[in-house]
Amino acid sequence: MTALALRRFPALLGYVPRACLPPRRLAVLALPCLTILASGLLARAIEGRATAGFADAAGLGIFGLAMPLGALVIGDAVLGAEVRAGTFPFTWLSPVRFPELVLARWLGGWLLALATLVPCAGLAAVLTGAPSLAWSVIVASAAGAAAHIALFVLIGCVTRRAAVWSLAVVFVVERLLGAVLSGIAQLSPTWQGRAVFAGLGDLRDLRRSGIPEGWDAVVRLGLITVACLALASLGLRRLQLTGARD
Repeated sequence: MTALALRRFPALLGYVPRACLPPRRLAVLALPCLTILASGLLARAIEGRATAGFADAAGLGIFGLAMPLGALVIGDAVLGAEVRAGTFPFTWLSPVRFPELVLARWLGGWLLALATLVPCAGLAAVLTGAPSLAWSVIVASAAGAAAHIALFVLIGCVTRRAAVWSLAVVFVVERLLGAVLSGIAQLSPTWQGRAVFAGLGDLRDLRRSGIPEGWDAVVRLGLITVACLALASLGLRRLQLTGARD
């Protein structure tokens, strides 16, 4: 970034929570957070070791449902919702380069995830009685949230129906196709986040052949994040802004 870009970047970042995350959106975000905590409490009812119970609950309830949906709420809010509302042209016409705008929106959303979804994941491990897995699930959820939010920002840059397409990506592409096709799982923030957790926590039941685990999966998620942000910058240049109608 140039010196001018560095000076205006804090203002771009500070705009995200003020304009893109109204109280109603934050209230919706509370639902995935509560789901994560509920997964930790429900894991206590699973017979056997607490670590095994939390691994099962995290694989399905946290990484398979709550984290993707929580990241969707944030990722759609920081750009897609503004496009649908018809207010994005004011930002689009500002003297800000598209890469700066995309980076600021993504980083603002990720910081929100680090303050809400990620701590809930760590607390869920403690509630289950498996504090030894807290660090693993925190790293996995933080890396997964970064990639997911970047993906949803990209969707918001290439389509006006960002919420619909984002839901389709989560439930159809990641959950349905990713469960049977290893090639899709290798590019899926959901499956890669789970692989981070499986590798760092040494959880054999969550491991899946053909997918990098642990820190290798963190690197893969970082590459996915960078690729999505780069494509989002290109997509933003081609975005057709015609009004508030979705």
